[in-house]
Amino acid sequence: MIAIGVAGGSGSGKTTLARALALALEGRGRSFILEQDCYYRDQSAHFDRDGGRVNFDHPDAIEWGLLTLHLQQLKAGRSVDRPIYDFSTHKRQRETVVVTPPDYLILDGILVLVPNELRRELDCKIFVDTGEDIRFRRRLERDIRERGRTVEGVRAQFFGQVKPMHDLYVEPSRQYADYVVSEADIAKNVRRIVESLS
Repeated sequence: MIAIGVAGGSGSGKTTLARALALALEGRGRSFILEQDCYYRDQSAHFDRDGGRVNFDHPDAIEWGLLTLHLQQLKAGRSVDRPIYDFSTHKRQRETVVVTPPDYLILDGILVLVPNELRRELDCKIFVDTGEDIRFRRRLERDIRERGRTVEGVRAQFFGQVKPMHDLYVEPSRQYADYVVSEADIAKNVRRIVESLS
């Protein structure tokens, strides 16, 4: 199994790139996108409807040990029970999703290039570089549309938590990337990455 990490700021276009990559790899084998966000710790006791005290962009919000273990198990040819995180309640559900080892595993998340242990398991590391104004606009639209947030709440969370964590953790992790790409030309970037995996 080849493990590919796709990192970048919230709203940078990582998921768009990950999906395009999975599609481009279809003829070579089975791909699966594993989202970092599924591994959030239960935050329900600290979360209010519009952001509150929970800092979802700090590395401590993710259960990295479990994510790293699952990646190691998949690389060893074993299936894993991937958690399901409910963003409306901020609880990890009791149900899980069984993931069988694919040929290409694409790990999608803002912080996936930060932990050393996880980074060592990745065969290809990608960082999607997108300007802050674009990332903020996308985050605002998504959180209002999909998560019932308010403009004020999203703005306060972005500039109080998302941006500081991006500057402290996400942006510095680009130094570990094999490819730093812009989503401006996804097709060209995907083609280049897929060719490198041959």
